[in-house]
Amino acid sequence: MQEDKKMKVKKGWLAVQVGLEEEEEGGSSSQKFLIPISYLYHPLFKTLLDEAYDVYGYHTNGPLKLPCSVDDFLHLRWRIEKESSHSNQHNVNHHQHRLPHALIFHSC
Repeated sequence: MQEDKKMKVKKGWLAVQVGLEEEEEGGSSSQKFLIPISYLYHPLFKTLLDEAYDVYGYHTNGPLKLPCSVDDFLHLRWRIEKESSHSNQHNVNHHQHRLPHALIFHSC
């Protein structure tokens, strides 16, 4: 979900603001997304949260700020969703094949 105006966040979801300061200065503004709370527990997303802490600290006003490009965030979201659907398909057979947890944020 993506929305430019003020978001109402449903239970089980979290608003995040994605974008780099360099992009904003160049004219491209950050974008807001709604993500499921379950992302917070994913190792790839935890890496991005650690980076957000290093850049912004724990206290920010408004949505959680994520220091990566929108393209990198969309790729991260795709990886998490792909891994989630892949795991769900194989849970029936009790086989778990996971994608590697290494993800390089080119913009971070």
